[in-house]
Amino acid sequence: MKKFQLLSLAILITTNVFAQTPKTDHIKTLNEVVTANNIEWGWLNPLRGDKSPAAGKLWGDRTNTLASGFLVKFNKGFSSPPHIHNVTYRGVVIKGLLHNDDENAEKQWLPVGSFWQQPAGEAHITAASGEENLAYIEIQEGPYLVKPTSEAFDSGERPVNIDTSNLVWLNANNISWVSNKSNVETAFLWGSHDNKLLRGTLVKLPAGFNGIIKNLSPNFRAVIIQGTVVHQVYDNEIVNLLEAGAYFGAAEYSTHKITVKDNQEALIYIRSNGEFEVFSNK
Repeated sequence: MKKFQLLSLAILITTNVFAQTPKTDHIKTLNEVVTANNIEWGWLNPLRGDKSPAAGKLWGDRTNTLASGFLVKFNKGFSSPPHIHNVTYRGVVIKGLLHNDDENAEKQWLPVGSFWQQPAGEAHITAASGEENLAYIEIQEGPYLVKPTSEAFDSGERPVNIDTSNLVWLNANNISWVSNKSNVETAFLWGSHDNKLLRGTLVKLPAGFNGIIKNLSPNFRAVIIQGTVVHQVYDNEIVNLLEAGAYFGAAEYSTHKITVKDNQEALIYIRSNGEFEVFSNK
């Protein structure tokens, strides 16, 4: 009964709350890595200059019409003026405390691992309270623009703010694509598990994890949200140390060796349009 209830809740969240168009991405991803030291930084809103948060490119180009993923860095005490965006975006907190809501709403500070969705056209503010504040942001279509609230519109989508403490975590007892001995947990955030449709998932790897992620999807993109992992594509000599904010893409049917460093668990956000499998070597 417990298993059924968890799965039912996950399906309810996935299908009824986070629906958004477009739901597909025809781009085929490659095996690629962007480490924290190699991120290209600029201003999120160039018109505001240094009053704007900084933006770091991970994949895609937020200035064109296609999907993209990028980091946004906020100074402590930052609070934006009320504004809208022309496209819906999703965010995951990597560092600090972030608030995203109507300008008159009481502050709901989201810690590391929390998730939010901001619908296109809806007026809101974004604020930051931590010493360091960093989020991963992605859009399903571009360009990503900031516009005045006078241009607000109703896209039919609704905002979502989920504190990490409210996520529903599933393990090998509930899902088939995680090996029983891995102690890996997953939380479904958005999308659909229908064939070739996009979905977003958080994967929690325990401290000391040593294993593989096998990608079965045409489009697979992963961002380290918490912790540090050693990453290596199978049959490739290059080994990368990926800290929070780093990114790796995976070609279809590729295998990626993953080792969690230190004594802290790792949290990885995965956007894919198909399945992937997680196995432990222990």
